[in-house]
Amino acid sequence: MRALYFDGELRLRELPEPRPGPGEALIRVQLAGVCRTDLEVLKGYHGFTGVPGHEFVGEVAEAPDPAWRGRRVVGEINVSCGHCRRCRTGLARHCAARRVLGLRGLDGAWAEYLVLPMANLVAVPEGLAEEAAVFAEPLAAALAAAEAGGAGGSTRALVIGDGVLGLLTSWVLALTGAEVHLAGHYREHLGLGERYGVQGFLEGELPAGEYDLVVEASGSPGGLTLALERIRPQGTVVLKSTFQGEVGLPPAGLVVPEVRLVGSRCGPLAAALRLLARGWLDPRPLIEAVVPLSAGPAGPERARQPGSLRVLVDCHG
Repeated sequence: MRALYFDGELRLRELPEPRPGPGEALIRVQLAGVCRTDLEVLKGYHGFTGVPGHEFVGEVAEAPDPAWRGRRVVGEINVSCGHCRRCRTGLARHCAARRVLGLRGLDGAWAEYLVLPMANLVAVPEGLAEEAAVFAEPLAAALAAAEAGGAGGSTRALVIGDGVLGLLTSWVLALTGAEVHLAGHYREHLGLGERYGVQGFLEGELPAGEYDLVVEASGSPGGLTLALERIRPQGTVVLKSTFQGEVGLPPAGLVVPEVRLVGSRCGPLAAALRLLARGWLDPRPLIEAVVPLSAGPAGPERARQPGSLRVLVDCHG
């Protein structure tokens, strides 16, 4: 099969088609996303070698249960051991021995086929376009951020970062009834939240005032600094950014105002698919381009461009 393979350099290669083991399914990938975390992998994040990519929608080609064959699916990206203490106490996503699709020890979605356990698969509702379903993983992450921050109708919230994750998070927060501001660098991105009631501001034009909740999704060290400047005492800062690098964290900025700092990663795929199927959110305006797999690294290279939103890889193109 054709796949984009990373071993310090990203190249289009011909690889053996993966073979599912017991309890696993072979997925024919239709579309795969290129997100900021994937680009960090190409900079050395996690020290990953293999096929990158963790956002996908595909069709089950082989499965132990014949009823799943031919069904469109998305997938939970964490593959846990299933028997350690973390797995047995509801922390399977944090299993110390876990593999993570396209990020840690498991070939990912920038390929014609991938393999995942059946337990990781979530069926895509009938009638939902692949171009929307492929956003299930980042939308689920946005839902997790809203839950971690305890957002509701009385919340005044700020989202820092106008990339795909920041935009999706701002939209989800707006659905809770919260007053939502979005800070970023691109006016055209900020305008994409208007239909959901999100007020967008260039970072230097953000109005004065404190927020009950700040979600940091900028993908840059400066995002946390801004978050701590704008959170109210005893407010909550939710960190979503993952990147190759470090940030300074002044203890007094957390201790004195008693700020709650929360990390948030993956979220509920089934809930994300329900939102998409009901038409409450439409992520398709976030698609920057669809690039065929045959174009090799052109898709990720397009995604590197400043101001780029979501680039999709057509894995059979």
